Amino acid sequence: MESLAMSFADYAGRRVLLTGHTGFKGGWLALWLERLGATVCGLALPPDTNPSLFDALRLGETVESNLADIRDVEAVKRVMTDTAPEIVFHLAAQPLVRHSYIAPIETLATNVMGTAHVLEAARNCPSVRAIVVVTTDKCYENRGWDSGYRESDRLGGHDPYSVSKACAELVASAWRSSYWQADDAPLLATARAGNVIGGGDWAADRLVPDVVRAIGSGQIVLVRNPAAIRPWQHVLEPLAGYLMLGARLLAGDRSFADAWNFGPALGDMQSVSALCEVLCKRLGGEWRHDEGEHPHEAAVLRLDSSHAMLKLGWAPRWTLVQALELTADWYARASRGEDARALTLEQVSAYEAACGVQQ
Repeated sequence: MESLAMSFADYAGRRVLLTGHTGFKGGWLALWLERLGATVCGLALPPDTNPSLFDALRLGETVESNLADIRDVEAVKRVMTDTAPEIVFHLAAQPLVRHSYIAPIETLATNVMGTAHVLEAARNCPSVRAIVVVTTDKCYENRGWDSGYRESDRLGGHDPYSVSKACAELVASAWRSSYWQADDAPLLATARAGNVIGGGDWAADRLVPDVVRAIGSGQIVLVRNPAAIRPWQHVLEPLAGYLMLGARLLAGDRSFADAWNFGPALGDMQSVSALCEVLCKRLGGEWRHDEGEHPHEAAVLRLDSSHAMLKLGWAPRWTLVQALELTADWYARASRGEDARALTLEQVSAYEAACGVQQ
């Protein structure tokens, strides 16, 4: 508990560059970093959904927002130099599996070369002391195991998205080994999170926003793979892991410059149908199996986060049922006109309390 409180406190007065701040996870992290007293500088494309969490949280008023494409290496270098961050959280990505089938080159250019551009810009920025590169649970070669994948398991992927994230892991490892081995060099870690849920996600082809949209328009929710099992977790769970990891890197502890899984407890990983049941009951809708043809998606994906639990002191604080209730509550209250920024800060505060962090 103490280490978590210390990790959160360590961001007060820090300059942070957050790529992907206009996205779903980036929006939550930007607001949380603000709450912790950091000066947040963002680098991302404009929001690609309407509505967007970036606009709902009014982050344009509080974040030093730089709208640029991480595929543009000169733009990334310019923003890195101008913002002079102490720590970089790299979340910007093409994040959708199904879109990667439609746009594989865009996906690879963004997720692989974009990561290289961010790391190369950081390498040439003297202020940078720590970097956390966020990839995904899908970076592992999926063998259909019921046991959870560990950080030492083989990387790979069936689809362009998964392959791009496995490659991003390799790029990060190469930069760490090639350029950042000196005692005074910046420290780099990668974070592989499970499937996140939470209020303010309006992306296409993601389960929760698809459910919310369908119910809001009075339609039946169509579900592609109801039996599929994923490591679902509230968005604040992995973000807490990123913050704890970043604080250890800023403290100069080289043993944390590694790969880390952040997912729910192995016994709390549920099927798509289980999520749909809870959400539809809470929001007043119904779902059915869409039996049409769809691109390949893994049937089972579990993460083993014991490394983060034992060494970093991170652990899930909310069960899946709690995460779903909080997510449904966010959307229901926002739809009634409540302020999204206040709603989000309320849940951040509740999460901190669940962690034993005094307000």
